[in-house]
Amino acid sequence: MDRISKIESLVGQTVRRDISRLVNDAKGNIGAAASSILSHVNPHIAIISGFFIQFAEPPSPETDGLNGTAQLAAALLSMGIEVTVITDAPCAKAMWAVLTEVPYPVRLEVVGTTKREVLDLRERLSVQRHPPTHIVAIERVAPGADGRPYREHGWDMSDVTAPLDLLFHDENWDRPWKTIGIGDGGNEMGMGSLSSEVVKNNIPNGDLIASRTPADFLIVSGVSNWGAYGLIGAMAALKPEYVTALFRHFTGEMEQRYLKASVELGQAVDDSRVDRPGRPQMSIDRLKIDEHIEVIQRIRHVAENG
Repeated sequence: MDRISKIESLVGQTVRRDISRLVNDAKGNIGAAASSILSHVNPHIAIISGFFIQFAEPPSPETDGLNGTAQLAAALLSMGIEVTVITDAPCAKAMWAVLTEVPYPVRLEVVGTTKREVLDLRERLSVQRHPPTHIVAIERVAPGADGRPYREHGWDMSDVTAPLDLLFHDENWDRPWKTIGIGDGGNEMGMGSLSSEVVKNNIPNGDLIASRTPADFLIVSGVSNWGAYGLIGAMAALKPEYVTALFRHFTGEMEQRYLKASVELGQAVDDSRVDRPGRPQMSIDRLKIDEHIEVIQRIRHVAENG
């Protein structure tokens, strides 16, 4: 098994739900996404994230997606690649908090929750001096079959979520950038590249929550953050000359700092269930920080040593 396949298997391991069929159907995309970024002569990567949990205490985005955004942004910026992070107003505080720990200045775009505001942002991005060449969505919910975005439990998120999926796909719109979707549950941006039957038959409430938003490249991972980490590792495996830059800040120490900032400053939450509201805590997808650090260390080892 080559290095990228090992990384893909590592980040695609089952955590809470069996996503093996989704992982298998998206196989090969992590290397293709990394290659697409690295082959561009002047890439500009926009990263979308923020998954708002309305019934948490306090209402706030979940921790998954935030660390992945910070780690990917730091790796790309270390290579000299332009980065823009995009989120919506309900997720802005937590996103700002985690980005304060990124070792480089990060451009942050915050949009309201209306379609008009998202379309205005899309227009601004497309006509600026150096528009994005790729947009990566990490743990960002997308509309299901009925046009509404849903949490895994089937809770409608329409009132608290900007339709940022319109940066990925819109009827009668000629998209000017490549798209990379990263998710772990079937309801995220990019999961529309899978057959709806795959999500319906393998994910609870899949017939309702299955995303209809496709991506050029779909990365399915056990925790969405891990998909972003795998993308960093895949770039390093493809271009060993960039290992030093990509891994400069891709460490367990930074993982700890990002999570601490998002929880203590940004009030990001975890462990939100039907019978229990999420609360700010130092975990991601109910896994302690040490388990995420181990994934980072294993990705680094595979990318550097095979």
